[in-house]
Amino acid sequence: MSANEEQRQLDSFIDKFSPEVATRTREELARMRALLPCAIEMVYDNYNALAIGFGPSERASEAIFSLAVYPRWVTLFFLQGTKLPDPEKLLNGSGNQVRHIRLIDPDTLLSPAVRTLMLAALARAKVALSPYTKHRVIIKSISATQRPRW
Repeated sequence: MSANEEQRQLDSFIDKFSPEVATRTREELARMRALLPCAIEMVYDNYNALAIGFGPSERASEAIFSLAVYPRWVTLFFLQGTKLPDPEKLLNGSGNQVRHIRLIDPDTLLSPAVRTLMLAALARAKVALSPYTKHRVIIKSISATQRPRW
């Protein structure tokens, strides 16, 4: 599948959501792409949510962040979030690895506190992003059944 086809397919996944959530998703995706221009995007159109992972390769185990799109909101996941210093207590979750921040406000992702968390996550990544990696979108899986998107 060509890069344009992969992007068109991702756009079709986003289009399944309400106009408000689809717009917010595209805004947050553009912000993530600006912040991580060398990341590989791994797309999973799952049962519960549309997940877009960002990492140095096609290996899901190396992903550093993901955006998860739900019917009413978009969430930024820190995939090794339990290891991050979080003095402002922004990170939510109680699992063994992952923490998240719901992106309620359009400026949340670009706030200094979230940027600090992201820089810490990048510094602690199992495999670092390479400035030589060419950005691309890879559709990893599509669930045959899905919860309603809106």
